[in-house]
Formats: sequence, C-alpha cells, structure tokens
Amino acid sequence: MRRRLAWGVAVPLALAGSQAAHALAYTLVYPEARARGIVLDATGHAYLGWLPLAFGLAAACAGLTLAAAALDAARGRSARAAPAWVFALLAPSAFVLQEVLELSLHTGSFGWRALAAPTFVPGLLLQLPFALAAYVAARLLLRAARAVGRALARRPLVGRHRSFAPAAARVPCGLRTPPAAARGPPQLVGI
Repeated sequence: MRRRLAWGVAVPLALAGSQAAHALAYTLVYPEARARGIVLDATGHAYLGWLPLAFGLAAACAGLTLAAAALDAARGRSARAAPAWVFALLAPSAFVLQEVLELSLHTGSFGWRALAAPTFVPGLLLQLPFALAAYVAARLLLRAARAVGRALARRPLVGRHRSFAPAAARVPCGLRTPPAAARGPPQLVGI
C-alpha cells in the first residue's frame, strides 16, 4: 500500500479524536449543559452544527482509503502504515489551531486568549490519549483491509467460462465450426 493511502485513514481518525477530546474538555470544565452552551456560543463554536457533515465526509474518505488498501493488498503491493508521530502531532496541533481560530474568527482579532481559557490545558492533555486510540484504530482498520484484500486475491474469479469443445474445433474468435453434415451459422461457445 502506498504511504498516502495510510494518510487517508490517519487524518480523519486523528481529527475525529481531536474533536472528541475537544468536546470532553468542555464537558469536564463546564459540566452543566446550559453553562457549556453559553460558553460555546460566546467563544465561536457556532460551526459545530456542521460537524456531522464533516464527520460524514471524513468517514467516506477513510472508507474509500480502506477499499483502496484492500485492492492494493489483493494486487500484492507492500503495505506501509502511517507513522505514530502523525497522530501524536496532528491532534494537538489541530486542537491549538482550532481554539485560536475559533476565537479569532468570532472576535475579529487574533484570539491568543484562547490559550488562557480554562478548557485549553485539559483539552490539550486529552489529545494524547485520543490520538493513541486513533492510532490503534487506524492500524487495526488498515490491517483488516489488507486481510480482506489478501483473501479476495486467493479466491478464484467467478464467471469464467471454459470451452469444453475439442481443441481442433475451436476457432480464435470463440466460434466453433459445425460438423460437415450440419448446415447453418457457427455456434457460439462459452456463453
């Protein structure tokens, strides 16, 4: 499998883990749903309504990548997974960028204050366990895709027809010559 196929699974899973850690940080710091909603509205989280669509697109990307990985394994191409550092750096980096951008876009000025928010440190610390879980999930999914691909490669193709006519009666275009006494057009073989 090509290395960029591994990225097609790694990036959606790392970002999904980052979003899960982000949500958990806000839940831990603001356990009451009403207070959490007020804080989320005040800090520029209105885009969260689009999150299901983003998760759907990420899942579709990961699914297509896994299908391509299975096809690569069926063709006998070597498999290489995404390195662990991708998950260890991508999730925390995405979280920091997300926090700063949320506040920056909401206020219209650079949102450096997001780094001092009460949810920032817990959210950043939660990125590592979620990144580890995403790494393990990506490895398992890619391993399963490779196993499916290898299993498909071992199965014979269904639908191949063989001609049971004698070799002397076969013609290159798939037509069989009739016996000398028979009249009519040649018969098709293997259909």
